[in-house]
Amino acid sequence: MSQRAVHFISDLHLSPKRPSTSAAFAQYIAGPAKEAGALYVLGDLFDAWPGDDALVEPAARAVAGLLASLKANGTEVFFMAGNRDFLIDKDFAQAAQLTVLSEPHEIQLGDTRTLLMHGDSLCTDDVEYQRFRTMVRNPQWRAAVLAKPLAERLAMAAEVRMQSESAKQEKSAEIMDVNAEAVAQALRAARYPQLIHGHTHRPQRHVHQVDGHECLRWVLHDWHDHAQWLEWTPAAGLQYRHL
Repeated sequence: MSQRAVHFISDLHLSPKRPSTSAAFAQYIAGPAKEAGALYVLGDLFDAWPGDDALVEPAARAVAGLLASLKANGTEVFFMAGNRDFLIDKDFAQAAQLTVLSEPHEIQLGDTRTLLMHGDSLCTDDVEYQRFRTMVRNPQWRAAVLAKPLAERLAMAAEVRMQSESAKQEKSAEIMDVNAEAVAQALRAARYPQLIHGHTHRPQRHVHQVDGHECLRWVLHDWHDHAQWLEWTPAAGLQYRHL
C-alpha cells in the first residue's frame, strides 16, 4: 500500500443541471485528489448514465477527462457502480483511465481490511427498490436497454429519476437507510472488516458489534456545491474532509 493518502467519494450525481457540483468536482480533482495515491469512486458519480455512448456529450467527456488527468500524478482511480450509473462500462473506463470494481470489493488500509460497497444492496427494507435493483443488474435487461437509441435512453433515465424522487417522498427515512442485519451479514461474510459505503447520504462513523467483533462502518457524503471525501493516511487513519 502506498504511503500516499487514499480517498473515497460517492454520490456526486454530476449533471449539467447541477453546475455547482461540477465546479466542485473540477476543484477537487485539481487540488486534493492529486495528492492521493488512490481514489475510489463508490457509485453515483453521475446523476444518470444511459450508456457509454453518452461520451459524445461534452459534460460526460469533461468528467472522464478530469479523472484521466489524475494518472499523470500517479493517482490510481477505481470505480464501483451505483444505482444511477450502473451502465458505465469499458469505454468510459478507458476514457477516464480508471479500473472498474465489482461489488463488494476488499482492500487493505494499513493493517485494516476494508470492505467497499455502494451501499444500496444494504437497504433491504426498501423492497420496491430492491426489485428494481435486481432488474437493472440483469445482463438481459442491460442488453435490451443498450440496444435502444441514446435519445430514448436519456428520456428513460429522466423518467426513472423523476419516479425515484417521487417515491422518496412516500417512504420513511428508516426504510431508505441500511438494514442492520444486512450490514451484519455483509460484515460476517467478509470476516469482520471495516466497511465504507455511500448511497444513503448520511455521512457518519458507526460501530457495529457482529458475533463479538467490533466493526466500523463509514458512510460517505453526497455532494452539492462543495467537495466532500473520506481520506485515509498512515498517520491519521480515516477522516472526513471537505473543500
